[in-house]
Amino acid sequence: MPVLAFLFAALLSQAQEPDAPQLYETARQFMRTGDWSNAVLLLNKALARDPGNAVYQKELALTYYYQRDFAKAKETIRPLIDREDADVQVFQIAGNIYKALEELKECDRMYKKGLKKHPASGPLYAEYGELLWMQKDNNCILQWEQGIQNDPNFAGNYYFAARFHYFTADKIWPLLYGEIFVNMESYTSRTAEMKTLLLEAYKKLYTPDPKGKPARTRNEFTEAVQAVLNQNNAVVQSGITTDNLVMLRTRFILDWQKEYAARFPFRLFEHQRQLLQEGLFDAYNQWIFEAAGNLAGYENWTRLNAAQYNEFTRFQKSKLFKMPPGQHYRNN
Repeated sequence: MPVLAFLFAALLSQAQEPDAPQLYETARQFMRTGDWSNAVLLLNKALARDPGNAVYQKELALTYYYQRDFAKAKETIRPLIDREDADVQVFQIAGNIYKALEELKECDRMYKKGLKKHPASGPLYAEYGELLWMQKDNNCILQWEQGIQNDPNFAGNYYFAARFHYFTADKIWPLLYGEIFVNMESYTSRTAEMKTLLLEAYKKLYTPDPKGKPARTRNEFTEAVQAVLNQNNAVVQSGITTDNLVMLRTRFILDWQKEYAARFPFRLFEHQRQLLQEGLFDAYNQWIFEAAGNLAGYENWTRLNAAQYNEFTRFQKSKLFKMPPGQHYRNN
């Protein structure tokens, strides 16, 4: 009997010991509350029970990163970088760790390796571009443009590309990329920033620049956009206001549809046309430009036009804005 009792107790103890998935889930709960020490403890236990589990290893590296133990974070993530099953998240976590350690050359090599393995990953192009931007390397824009081309529905590359082009002589692409971004990411702090950039970019578009340089290469799509804007510029001669922009952009869409839509299909312009047909284009422009330039005026507009504002909000939240492949005209 004592032997049987001992065996029963041992089996009961073993049955009550949490397995690796249970340890992992508990560790995730600690991570959600910011209890990094307990998360590390349980993730290490989970790995002891299931060595080589990439999910547990990624979470452990990330927890060390949040704990600001960058050396251990690097030690944990490095073996994953060389694995055949290394996913995009591995390279994202590694990038954050290398940046924190200021090991920029190693970080550069790591991103290149990640993009070779995952050439359609918008997040990796965005983050590699950020790394180059940190080093004042203008090749960052090549990464963001490649990200837009290869992963057209990842918002981050439009955000970075719009900001980059805004500070160059380019007057068209900040407008296009910035507006695509606010339709993809509509309610964040970056959205508010981009709305302001869009308003300023329209002012810049119609401000003569005696030092302005012509485009280095001919771009038929950009030339078409510029031509349609130019033929309607009379409506903004009294200034760049929301009402004037509504008129300009309404005329632009109507003329673009007649002259260039068949040649250059572009989802952003199709979206604007749909809003125009739905009677929501004014609300859309108020949401972008009045909210950026005169927040009190926008709040007043929403009160006076509650039905249109509510219908636009409903429409916007019910539609997922997506850019189809093949509409990256930057190099056409």
